Amino acid sequence: MQEKRGGDPQQILNKIFEIGIDEVGRGAIFGPVYSGAVVLIKENATTLKRLGVKDSKKLSPKKRNVLLPKIISLSLDYSIGQSSVREIDNYGIRFATELSMIRAINKLKNTPSELLIDGPLLLRPWKGIQRNVISGDSKFTSIAAASIIAKVLRDNLMQRLDKRYSGYSISKNKGYGTKEHFIGIKTNGATNLHRKSFLTKSNLI
Repeated sequence: MQEKRGGDPQQILNKIFEIGIDEVGRGAIFGPVYSGAVVLIKENATTLKRLGVKDSKKLSPKKRNVLLPKIISLSLDYSIGQSSVREIDNYGIRFATELSMIRAINKLKNTPSELLIDGPLLLRPWKGIQRNVISGDSKFTSIAAASIIAKVLRDNLMQRLDKRYSGYSISKNKGYGTKEHFIGIKTNGATNLHRKSFLTKSNLI
């Protein structure tokens, strides 16, 4: 069924596509922050929801890994952006997270018409249309899919970094500030991938 002529192209496009953005690792004390961007046609968004795509934090690692190739195959486009520990320490976590989101958006094949962004904070560098959705990964499949892609890829990075930075249980805590992780910092000191700005606030350095 064709759309009637004369409609707003922007509104027509947004009825066909969902473009979701979400970040992972914002609250960690080690490693970069990742952002995912996923473009879905509405039919495939429905399919992925039926397959179990939802907020990545509500899924087991095994389930996220099972869903990842399904998301990739059913996405019209997807990308990942990241911001380094140095950027987090130099610019602050909000700006660094925005950088990771913009980098993910810039990797998409086409400039998005409208973004669906998880959380209440505006993506300040983005001059196009955006819609902020609190608990968006529970309301829009594209946001949930973006969170899963970002989560799986960042977790995979943490697994690799654990071999290089032993003594901090990185493979287990994924860079977050668990008791074991803090004990590791007190015992071994902070590495170059620990967020010094976060540790200073925790009086660890």
